[in-house]
Amino acid sequence: MQAVTRPLLILGAGIAGLWTALHAAPRPVILLTGAPLGRGSSTAWAQGGVAAALADDDAPALHAADTIAAGAGLVDEDAARLLAEAGPGEIEDLYALGAPFEKDGEAWALSREAAHSRARVARVKGDQAGAGILAALIDAVRQAHHIELREGWRGEALLPARERGCAGVLARDPVGGLHRLEAADTVLATGSLGGLYAVTTTPWTSQGQALAMATKLGAVIRDPEFVQFHPTAIDIGRDPAPLATEALRGEGAILIDREGRRFMPDIHPDAELAPRDIVARAVHRQIQSGAGAFLDARAAVGDTFPDRFPAVFRACASGRIDPRSQPIPVAPAAHYHMGGIETDLDGFTGVDGLWAVGECASNGLHGANRLASNSLLDGLVFGRRAAQRLREAAPRSIHAGHGAAAPVLPDIALQTLRGAMARHAGVERDKTGLEALLAVVDQLETAHGPASALIAARFVALGALRREESRGGHHRRDFPQPQARPAPTRLTLADLAQAPANRILEAAE
Repeated sequence: MQAVTRPLLILGAGIAGLWTALHAAPRPVILLTGAPLGRGSSTAWAQGGVAAALADDDAPALHAADTIAAGAGLVDEDAARLLAEAGPGEIEDLYALGAPFEKDGEAWALSREAAHSRARVARVKGDQAGAGILAALIDAVRQAHHIELREGWRGEALLPARERGCAGVLARDPVGGLHRLEAADTVLATGSLGGLYAVTTTPWTSQGQALAMATKLGAVIRDPEFVQFHPTAIDIGRDPAPLATEALRGEGAILIDREGRRFMPDIHPDAELAPRDIVARAVHRQIQSGAGAFLDARAAVGDTFPDRFPAVFRACASGRIDPRSQPIPVAPAAHYHMGGIETDLDGFTGVDGLWAVGECASNGLHGANRLASNSLLDGLVFGRRAAQRLREAAPRSIHAGHGAAAPVLPDIALQTLRGAMARHAGVERDKTGLEALLAVVDQLETAHGPASALIAARFVALGALRREESRGGHHRRDFPQPQARPAPTRLTLADLAQAPANRILEAAE
């Protein structure tokens, strides 16, 4: 049979997938969006903005240093340097494309967020950055002649190449049909695993599917235990939880208990602008103690709330809260995954024909704790780098083998998993809880098969169980101190056989 060369295939239509698709030109691209374009992506919900050294008192070296410091000893310094140096140019290009970043005259309007030494977060109407950027990208993608959009198409499994590596994807169309889409190169840009948690700020459908698919072809999962919990999700019982952007604290909003007492100054010298893991643990412990946690923006924002932070104001109103006159009840929520499919600085996974960009990828940039508002810039900088390398790649001919869709957890089983993840792999963990979580995963797998959500959950639990220290977003009650010499976690599908059960490995083989 004669080998056939196929176009570039991209799964995911958040900022990383769309930016990669745009910069892959003139190479033809097939873009699978999962949901209708503009929905189902964490990008649209991003509030704070994009971090970049844009001010006169700032510099890429300072941005890189803040990124490295926030990452608690596990940041790849080359990745941090590349991100910071490319940041201002990416903002300029997005602005030229139509992203409505705010300006003060000729200067950029910039916010300061936690663990940044400067105000460097380019924003869109206070808390509209993600939506504004995504709208501009969608317009550009719809006009790009080299991109074929397939809205509502979702990747179910990667197709193995008969020689080796990846040869495309088994995809499900909007009415449920399965199709083999062969491709010389496939880019995973499917986002988060926040939907594995009971309280998340990401779409609940984001369950780490890319991690499960990639490992079946031999990819490595790096640092899966590092999940960032946003400290100020609005606690009104919604799923996903709406977010009270960190920019509110940058503007002077404070965290108080139900008696009105401010608690962060006793915990960290930067108070409300301490690194996210510290603030999240403080809020978690306030809630656990019964003292409660509330974000008070009455003095800092007050009557200007509807104009300055319209998304937060609407979310509060949906819970019958008026943030102009009332403190906002908050709780930590799963927000960002620092771990993911291990890649180099151009998005290559080490598996022939397979690439990953954005939140589902891990090149060491975020280390143990992502610096606020670096995530959108991550998708831009490393999405562009992947596209450049893919444009230059030699043509690859492939023969696709067979792929099989993973079983899907029924809703009641998914809710059981989400509850167990929140209890045992949340803001604080310990050995007993993590082993209990793995037992729940075993039980669900026995009943429902090796669903992708269970594989992803097992990677998080096993990584957290093996890391016997506290570092960044990973806090062990039974190992509260950091180790002297931190090292990244690297796990493969074979490593899961060493966890309490090995059925996932057997099923994948």
